[in-house]
Amino acid sequence: MFERLREDIQSVFHRDPAARNAFEVLTCYPGMHAIWIHRLSGALWGMGWKWLARLVSNFGRWLTGIEIHPGAKVGRRFFIDHGMGIVIGETAEIGDDVTLYQGVTLGGTTWNKGKRHPTLGDGVVVGAGAKVLGPFTVGAGAKVGSNAVVTKAVPPGATVVGIPGRIIVKPQDGDEQEAKRKAMAEKIGFDAYGVSEDMPDPVARAIGQLLDHLQAVDGKLEGMCGALKELGSPYCAKDLPELREEDFAEIKDEAATTKAG
Repeated sequence: MFERLREDIQSVFHRDPAARNAFEVLTCYPGMHAIWIHRLSGALWGMGWKWLARLVSNFGRWLTGIEIHPGAKVGRRFFIDHGMGIVIGETAEIGDDVTLYQGVTLGGTTWNKGKRHPTLGDGVVVGAGAKVLGPFTVGAGAKVGSNAVVTKAVPPGATVVGIPGRIIVKPQDGDEQEAKRKAMAEKIGFDAYGVSEDMPDPVARAIGQLLDHLQAVDGKLEGMCGALKELGSPYCAKDLPELREEDFAEIKDEAATTKAG
C-alpha cells in the first residue's frame, strides 16, 4: 500500500511543476484523494458490497468534485490534474500513466448493460473539458485535445481535436519526415509555426511542403559541393546569407493571433 502511495506522489512530481513536496500532494491534491477513495470503493465493489461502494464513491464525489464509479478499472500512476467536474463511468478502463484534466467525461452513449464506456491505453492524455463517449479504445500514448468530443476509436500515438473528434497527427505516419522538417527549420533559423501538431491547416501543409523542398535542395547542394571540392574548387567555402529572426517576427505574430482566435 505504501509503495503505491509513494508511486502516486512521484507521478504528481513528474507531471505537475507546481507540486512542491510530498505533504502538499497528500493534503492539497483532490485528484489524488479521488483516486485513493476510488481504490477503497472499487475493492468494496469487487467484494459485492455494491451499496457501500456507491456510498464511498459518492463521498469522494462530494469531497473532491470528481466522480469515479466504483466499477471503473484504474491503472497505476493515474494522475488527475485539478479534476473538478470529471466523470468516469462504470465500465471505463484506464491504463497506466494516464493523465486527465478538469471537466473530462469518460461516458457512454447507450443505456444497454455491458461495456459502454471507453478504454484508455497506457500514457493517454485527455485535455480539459474533453468528452470520450462510447465503448471503444483510445490507444496507448494518444492525446485528446481540450473540449474535443471523441466517439470513435483512436489509434495509439494519435492526436485528436475538435467536435466531432478528428485525428490531426497519425501514429508512425510521417514521423521521420516531420523530424526532417523540424531539423530543416532549425537549420535555416525559421520558427516553423505552421507545421506544429496543433495547426492542421492549409498554411501548415504549404510550409511543410516548402520545408520538404528546401531539404531536397539542401541535399543536392551538399552533394554538388562535395563533388566540387573533390575537383579542387573553393566555391562552396562561401557562407549562405543569414536569415534574421526579426524578418519573421510579423509572420510569427500573425500566426499567434490566428492560433489564439
